[in-house]
Parts: sequence; structure tokens; C-alpha cells
Amino acid sequence: MRARLAGVSSTAQAERCAWCGCDLTSAAALRGRRVCRCGVATTSPWPTEDELAEAYGDHYRPAGGRFLGPGDWLLRRTRGRLATRLDQLAPPGPVLDVGAGDGALLDALHAVGRSATGLERESSRSDVMDTDVEHVGDGWAAIVFWHSLEHLRQPSAALAHAAAALQPGGVLVLAMPNTESIQAQLFGDHWLALDLPRHLTHMPAAVVVARLAELGLSVEFISHLRGGQVAFGWLHGLVGSLPGHPNLYDAIRRPGARERPLSGLGIAAIWGAAVALAPVALAGAVAEAAAHRGGSIYIEARRAS
Repeated sequence: MRARLAGVSSTAQAERCAWCGCDLTSAAALRGRRVCRCGVATTSPWPTEDELAEAYGDHYRPAGGRFLGPGDWLLRRTRGRLATRLDQLAPPGPVLDVGAGDGALLDALHAVGRSATGLERESSRSDVMDTDVEHVGDGWAAIVFWHSLEHLRQPSAALAHAAAALQPGGVLVLAMPNTESIQAQLFGDHWLALDLPRHLTHMPAAVVVARLAELGLSVEFISHLRGGQVAFGWLHGLVGSLPGHPNLYDAIRRPGARERPLSGLGIAAIWGAAVALAPVALAGAVAEAAAHRGGSIYIEARRAS
């Protein structure tokens, strides 16, 4: 999901919490963010449109695919499972995917017989609109924020618009990084989901759950394992903590999708480290999920019928 900055100057936004709007000029800076008393961290300095355009360059989601080996296939398979669950959860009607990316979830929803529309910038697909959730109509059976809320310049307002746009009985499904997670605290600058400047906000799970309830949605299900990137977040952080701070996420991507070039020997070394650390990563993912502090959180919330 590519964040929109129209009408918001970099200077003005950097002085305000992107979640609650509080003044951040006196807030302490931490790893490129300023943390508000509400608990949400806003990226600081707030990136300009040019900086975001560079961060979302051709390497971010190239047409030929992002990942080596079966990575792209596995991504589409997981979106297929999500589409099946959405079709079971939601009442009859269309689904809105906020931050549709390359359209993998849209394709999966169409495959199960659902009408679906995506929101994304610079898409050539006919079922994707270049607009914000604030500008879509209502009557949606389900609205999905799959690792897109943290990319939005006003995430709390986006949730409010989405809640109002659901039809009675409609479902909001959300997955996002969790700043309350053990991996976020442990890995710091090397946490996979820090992802500056693309991630404009970093939100504690409890803050988002409280906001959904405030909007009149009934939270029916929360998982600290289904949100994606949980075990991989651990593995990326463990590898990145090694001398030289190797980047596992770059190493699993195709050459044209990498932030920085890697040699064949460098990739082999990173993969070798990942294999060796995989048992530790899996144990960490299970432990933080058991403690309800998963690296990503998955939420299903429903509007009253």
C-alpha cells in the first residue's frame, strides 16, 4: 500500500501524531519515530512525497515478482486461504481490499465468486481504484486492511471511514505489525516491520482493538499467529543481529526487487545463517504468540446487524 500525502505538508504532519493528532514537538525521538502518549509512534521526520516515491520505487513490487523460488506462489496461496475465510465470514456482497498491491487477494476473491475491489496507487488493473478509503461508498460486506494500515497517513480516520462503510453485519479484517511484540522490543532497528519510511505509523495492538470497539465494531477474533511475518520477523531479526547486519528480506527477493545488490556468496551466507537460526525463530514466534505479543496481529471485527 502506497501512502497518500495529498494536502498534508511534511512539516505539519511531523508535529502531530498520525493516530490521535496530538502535538509531538516535545515527544522523544526513537528509531526514526516520535511516540505519542496514546502509544502510537509516528515516523519522524515525516517523509516527503518524493522520498516515498523513491521508497516505493520499481524494486518494491516489480512486475516479474518479488521473491525467489516458491515465494510468490506461497504468497498467493495464503491470499487464497484468506479469501476463503472472508467468504465464510462476510454476508453476501462486495469486498474492499485497502492496499491491494499486485491484486493477489482480489484474484483469490474472484475465484471464490466474490465481487472485489482494491485500493492502490499506480495500478493498471480495472478492479483497483487510485483513491483512499475515505472516498469509497458504503455497503461493503467486508473491508480488508492487510498490512496496509501502517502505510496510511491517517490510520485512525481510515478505520472510522471503513467501519461506517460496512453494511450491517459486515466484517473488517486487519493484519498489522504489533509494536507490543517481543520481536519489536528485542530487535529494535533490525525489526522487519520497522520498514521506514514506508511504515508511517507503528501501533500497539491494544490501541487498535480499543479503536475498533469505539467505532461500534465487535471484535470476534484475534490471533497473534495469523497476521503473517511472525516467524519470519524473528528470523529476519536474528540474522540482522549478526555482525554486518545482513538483510534476510533482501536475500529472499529477486535481484530487481532488492534494496541493495547482493553477491551470490553473500546470499549463500545469509541463507546459511537463516537455516541455522530457524529453530530459534520458530521458538520465539510460538513464545510471543503464547504471551499474546505476536510480531503481527490479526483481527476480525463485525458491524452490528
